[in-house]
Amino acid sequence: MGEKTNNKPLTIGQVARLSAVGVETIRFYERRGLLHKPMRSPSGYRLYDHKAVITINFIKRAQALGWSLREIKELLYLPKERGCEKINLKIRAKIEELDNKICDLQRIKRMLKQLATYCKGNRQGEDCPLLMTLMENDL
Repeated sequence: MGEKTNNKPLTIGQVARLSAVGVETIRFYERRGLLHKPMRSPSGYRLYDHKAVITINFIKRAQALGWSLREIKELLYLPKERGCEKINLKIRAKIEELDNKICDLQRIKRMLKQLATYCKGNRQGEDCPLLMTLMENDL
């Protein structure tokens, strides 16, 4: 528990444990520029500050809200003086994107329901109306 409150550098394993991600995830975030390159110990081990845990938790929460890693990187590096304004614009754009996805998913659901009504499950192979409908180009 003392790991969270002191200022001692953290090993990659400690950061992984505190942020509930794998070591490879941390290395991946580092390669993608989502985490700053850590200091190195004299023996070459990565040494992170506690801000790395905060950043990883931010990344996980942002992913849960539908942000891509590219978008998250943009959020992490927004200038502080105009951050709220830009984040608000990005949030509104994400809402619009999600609304469009919801419409697409609802359309797909309607199409699948229509397909399900065509077939009573008593045909085999190429005679199946579901397969024939899916093979048509003009869905």
